[in-house]
Amino acid sequence: MNVRTAQRGDRPAIRDVARRSLQASYSLSPEAITGAVSEWYDEAALDEATDDEDRHLLVADREGQVVGFAESELSGEDATLLWLHVDPAYRGNGVGTALFEETRERLTEAGADRMVGRVLADNIDGNGFYEAQGFEQVDEADLEIAGHHHVENVWAESGDDGLQAIKSAAGATVYVDETDWDDGSAAKFYTVYSDEAGADHYGYFCSNCNRLANAMDAMGRIECDNCGNARKPTRWDAAYL
Repeated sequence: MNVRTAQRGDRPAIRDVARRSLQASYSLSPEAITGAVSEWYDEAALDEATDDEDRHLLVADREGQVVGFAESELSGEDATLLWLHVDPAYRGNGVGTALFEETRERLTEAGADRMVGRVLADNIDGNGFYEAQGFEQVDEADLEIAGHHHVENVWAESGDDGLQAIKSAAGATVYVDETDWDDGSAAKFYTVYSDEAGADHYGYFCSNCNRLANAMDAMGRIECDNCGNARKPTRWDAAYL
């Protein structure tokens, strides 16, 4: 089996693996799965994944057949595994592990010093996979998929709770949670707490200009006053398989 960078000709196979993987891992309706595959893996989305130098789209190739793929991104020193899909017919054969290890190696070479992953709580195989890789569950979040709410588990490499202490403009110590973020137009917004326990929400940290952004309006919009980075609509891109 060969793990390599995805090519344009792999795109139909990527969509097929994603569809089969979603069907095997979740009790989602066929309509929800079809809509998700169309949105996440259409030509524009795959162009974005392959053209961005901070993102890696890798496929597991077994005798010319794509049997799995992984998509990841690098933001500063933080690495995020966005997707890890394996064709159900090939699970249990080391495909997911090979994709994970190659992804982590490439991200480390690119400058990452930590990796975070997210997976829905009802995906037993996905959660078990992260645990087997030595990750620890550090948080959970509510995620809406096709009108239904799901619990999403956040995993981080063992020993990393994801909280980084920084100083606010007023000189107070606040804590950036690097396992909890919203996508922005230019870079991620990380949740910030005023206490180390992560109980008192303080605001947001713009990773594009490394400044605190404390405001969210009633519509859920975050915008950095310094660089203009703005929150994107949420997608359920953390449903790891």
